Formats: sequence, structure tokens, C-alpha cells
Amino acid sequence: MEIAKLVEIMKALRGQEGCPWDREQTRESLKPFLIEETYEVLEAIDEGDPEKIREELGDLLFQIIFHCQIATEREEFNINDVIKGISDKMLARHPHVFGKEKYETSEEVMDKWEEHKKREGKLKGSLLDGVPDGLPALLRAHRLQDRASRVGFDWDVVDDVITKLEEEVVEFKKALRDMKGPDIEDELGDIFFALVNISRFVGINPEDALRKTISKFIKRFRHIEITAADSGRTLSDMTLEEMDGLWESSKSDEKRS
Repeated sequence: MEIAKLVEIMKALRGQEGCPWDREQTRESLKPFLIEETYEVLEAIDEGDPEKIREELGDLLFQIIFHCQIATEREEFNINDVIKGISDKMLARHPHVFGKEKYETSEEVMDKWEEHKKREGKLKGSLLDGVPDGLPALLRAHRLQDRASRVGFDWDVVDDVITKLEEEVVEFKKALRDMKGPDIEDELGDIFFALVNISRFVGINPEDALRKTISKFIKRFRHIEITAADSGRTLSDMTLEEMDGLWESSKSDEKRS
């Protein structure tokens, strides 16, 4: 199997005659790379490029193999233990597929999933347990709100959340007028939290939405830079109105393409 070949490659890289850089790595030093590779997979998915998705998934898999090799060297576990563990977990958590249980809706599946995690001891004392602290803030807020909504702690309709957002904006403006730093931060956080709630109601992942907007911003700003350079100018030579005009032209080009 190809995965066995990759395991052997990783073992060689970490061996006595292997790569000095790979041999020096630890779990802590690899953490940034694990995060980076994950986001590169997401970027490839956003671009809709199957070949790039394949490549980036390979890079992410390599990070997983790397961590498994470190664990193997410590005699903790190996890649087969990891695969067996997740296989057993999926079999146990899908009795409606691999057993005799009958779940009719995705909501019922999620409820049973949470019940199973409680039995496994994954959820200690709160429904909100199990949402990692290290998640990006927008995604974590989305997951926490989703958990709370399962027991009815939720708004009835999206219009109610929009009203709440408008209230938070009013409170934010008041904090700005009063020049109270801590209050400004609190109220701004409330605005973000309300926006996440709106995204959840309309079925949009807020992290994905913001990431795509960032990509649009980079593309449009780059258009301004390139256009300015082509005319022999720098951005500091241009007025805000000129840059805004180029921004709008970039938007028009996107609509035509």
C-alpha cells in the first residue's frame, strides 16, 4: 500500500542517516506546519482545483505520518493504532449504518453522536465541552452556538438575530462615544458573535465566508497595485478616490468573468 511506503519514507527521514531537519522536529515544532497545511487544504477547496486539493491533502497526511513516527519512536502508538482507533470509533458512532439502529434525520444522528461521546467520557459536565479552545474564534463561536441551539437555547428566526445585531451596533457606538476601551472591545465582540449567529441561521460557515472575503480583498487590492505600477505610479502617489475607482473596476471585472 502507498501509505506503508510513506511510513517507511518518514522512518528513513527520521533515521540516523536521514534528514537533519526532520530529525530535529518535535511535536511542538510541528504544530505551525500542521495548522498551515490544514489551511492550505481549505484554500484548495475554495479554489475548486481537484489537483491542488489532492496535493494539499498529501501534505496534510505527511504531517499526520510525521506525528505518528514521533509517537512510534517514543513507543506510544503507531499509524496502525491511529487508523484502528478511528475505524472503531466510526463503527461505534454509526450504529444506524453498521448496526440495527434507525435514525431518520441528520439532527437525530447528531443527538445520538453527542450521547455516544458522553458515554465515552468525552463530554464531562457541559454540552459545550468538546469544542476545542484552539479553534479559530469564528468557527468556535459557530460550534458553541450550534451546541446550545440543540437544547432550544436559540432565537426563533433570523430576523430576531438581526435585531440583536442592530442593538449591539448601538451599544458599540455608545462605547465609542464614551471612549471606554474595555467596553469597546466587549461590544465589538458581541457584534462578531451576533454575526456568527446570523451566518448559522442562513447555513453559512462564518470562517469560510470571511476567508473568501479576504481572498477577494487581496485580489482587488493586487489589481490596484498592478494597475498603478503599469502606469508608472505607486499607491502613495494616488488619491483614495483613484484607488477606489480601480477597486470598483476590479469588482466589475469579476462580475464579467
